[in-house]
Amino acid sequence: MSDPKPPAWLKPMNKVMMAMHRAGIAPGPVRVLTVPGRKSGEPRSTPATPFTLHDGLYVVGGYANADWVLNARAAGAGTVTRGRRAQRVSFVELSAEQARPVLRAFPDKVPRGVGFFKRAGLVSRGSADEFEALAGRCAVFRLEPN
Repeated sequence: MSDPKPPAWLKPMNKVMMAMHRAGIAPGPVRVLTVPGRKSGEPRSTPATPFTLHDGLYVVGGYANADWVLNARAAGAGTVTRGRRAQRVSFVELSAEQARPVLRAFPDKVPRGVGFFKRAGLVSRGSADEFEALAGRCAVFRLEPN
């Protein structure tokens, strides 16, 4: 299966979500992840939905080659912002084996995110088994406070 491509509406929607955060409006569980660009070093931001599991904070990248995923791997650190509150974090990528229970919990922890994965063609029903099977195909990061 080839890597899915993000839909055309994703970048404009991301810009709207980031503008809301800059205005101090924090919609739902969405946060803004900011990491240095791997080529430019300039801050690059994207909305995401981190979630807590067993006292850890995790974020899942649906697109393996998404710029934010590649930048997080390269930089290893950045910030997570909710509204106007920012926290410095380290991005610790999990191995496929470590990612399995995190991905399995995703549909329960981030139910609105399931539709995103369905539209991307990564899952069909959105079951825990389907998400667990994404281990090794989707990046999973533990966000550790700095």
